Amino acid sequence: MRQKAGEANYVPVLGKTLKFTHLDKVLYPEVGFTKAQVIDYYASIEKVILPHLKNRPLTVKRYPDGVDNEFFYEKQCPSYRPQWLETTSVPFERKRVNFCIINDLASLLWITNLASLEMHPSLSLSDNVSQPTMMVFDLDPGDPATLLECLDVALKLRELFHELGLESFPKSSGGKGLHVYVPLNTDVTYEKTKAFAHALAQFLEKRYPLLVTSNMRKDSRTGKVFMDWSQNDYHKTTVCVYSMRARSRPTVSAPLEWKECERALKRKDASKLVFESRDMLKRIQRKGDIFAPVLSLHQKLPDLNEQRTM
Repeated sequence: MRQKAGEANYVPVLGKTLKFTHLDKVLYPEVGFTKAQVIDYYASIEKVILPHLKNRPLTVKRYPDGVDNEFFYEKQCPSYRPQWLETTSVPFERKRVNFCIINDLASLLWITNLASLEMHPSLSLSDNVSQPTMMVFDLDPGDPATLLECLDVALKLRELFHELGLESFPKSSGGKGLHVYVPLNTDVTYEKTKAFAHALAQFLEKRYPLLVTSNMRKDSRTGKVFMDWSQNDYHKTTVCVYSMRARSRPTVSAPLEWKECERALKRKDASKLVFESRDMLKRIQRKGDIFAPVLSLHQKLPDLNEQRTM
């Protein structure tokens, strides 16, 4: 997608006309990655990202002047949105917020044109915002811990889930961390998923005290992996799989296979688990959407009081 300086591009998408602006603006200065390239990336991955955004209230992280400058989170869908863009009204912090709903390519590209580099969908669907469809752990390493330590914790967490009869799915954060998702897609509340996640984090912290912490205080994280169980909350979001990240380079939150995680930890080299946008396109062509089961797999949380391991 190209544009002359100072001009806008008008492009037909699904019977709608989209106005693209400032396409030559560099949003990732370290590598000269432009707004046009960001839009092209999202256009290229519509088939894999849209199912993970579908019917979910969306928060975006916008970088109008690139990743080296100020950003802001936006929950309220802009008042200047086109009439065809869907929204959903959700109770949020003693008020109601109209979130954008991104269900098609036109909506995705419209929101991306606002320099929305990162997509943060709700863990719930818009027709039942009090019921999460998944549980998530954000594994965040405290220096000098790295992604390798996160892999170690993630694999220990997977084994614990196996003992509990649950399948889990890893993805990179697009930075130095890792995310582990447990699909549910059953009748459950945030109260239960948050308490469950907290209990698992405390259990692993007790079993591996030199590696894991469940404490939110930053001074408790040095050399350890913080298992952020608090993400399982009505008010919180985690970056979407396939979303770009606002790092120095155009990295992506990439779905991973457990065997890749095992191999990287064994080799003590996690470099191949960091994907930039161009890598992601090739990976999707080879593997398709390996995160799709998160949307369809039905699992019930067990009663931890009945589990010997806990």
